[in-house]
Amino acid sequence: MVHNRKIQQIADEVEKVIVGKRDVVTMLLIALLSGGHVLVEDVPGTGKTTLAAAIGKAAGLVNRRAQFTPDVTASDITGFTMFNKETNSFEYRSGLVMTNILLADEINRATPKTQSALLEAMEEHNVTVDGVTHRLPEPFMVIATQNELGYVGTFPLPEAQLDRFMMKVSMGYPSLEQEVGIIAARQKTDPFDMMIPTCTREDILSARDEVKDTNIEPSVYRYIVEITAGTRNHPAVELGASPRASLALMRASQSYAFLNSRGYVVPEDVLRMTPFVLPHRIRLTQEAKVKHIDTMDILRDVIKTVKPPFTRGS
Repeated sequence: MVHNRKIQQIADEVEKVIVGKRDVVTMLLIALLSGGHVLVEDVPGTGKTTLAAAIGKAAGLVNRRAQFTPDVTASDITGFTMFNKETNSFEYRSGLVMTNILLADEINRATPKTQSALLEAMEEHNVTVDGVTHRLPEPFMVIATQNELGYVGTFPLPEAQLDRFMMKVSMGYPSLEQEVGIIAARQKTDPFDMMIPTCTREDILSARDEVKDTNIEPSVYRYIVEITAGTRNHPAVELGASPRASLALMRASQSYAFLNSRGYVVPEDVLRMTPFVLPHRIRLTQEAKVKHIDTMDILRDVIKTVKPPFTRGS
């Protein structure tokens, strides 16, 4: 698979800048191949913003960054119309979403109105301004970051917006050796400046088509839905994963199989993607929170109760 190799080359290029986070890089590439969006949550200084920018540069895509603050307006994101005296007509001035990869930095520091401006773009890949719909470039992907600490002056993302993110990942601190390598590599130059695109927009779109052709047997469809539905019936869950989560889990499993040079999905692919696709869509009961139960505990319980199907290659 020529496109498979090119996607893997993106990860190799990003690793020149983001050291020791191959799994996280792979998850962002899976979301890109699946047409999904990613929420990156972690403490400050772990490379969230750099990761998003590096993915865009290595993939040869147009990349824009929006620093979300309370004074950022919805029109900054979607664009606006203005009257042109020369042509005697109104013209659309594009917003930050008119790009391939939008880095929504510290998204939870924007007001709910501005956050909601992303909803149509993330779901429909359109923006509507003054009654006129404008199609976004393809591929289009939102990589949003937020800090897990310091919530003073922030507006937590509502469940409806969280559900628009295909997956949620965390960077984590590097190991001691990795951190030594990071600062040593930046003594005189920035590795980001040395990065080169490894593929083109057309390569990404072609790879997406290959992902869609990745075969899924009916028993695996059922396996995906049983896992998702199981989160809704757990006694510690107030709000379980939606049908949109089932679709996201299917798409992510296809992309994971593609990256592993398989033309079909096996149950192990589904299990590999579950911890990234489902947890942020689950809201626990207050009693569960008091008992320090987390969403991964819920998923482990659910997976134990769902019998995996027998498929070829599994």
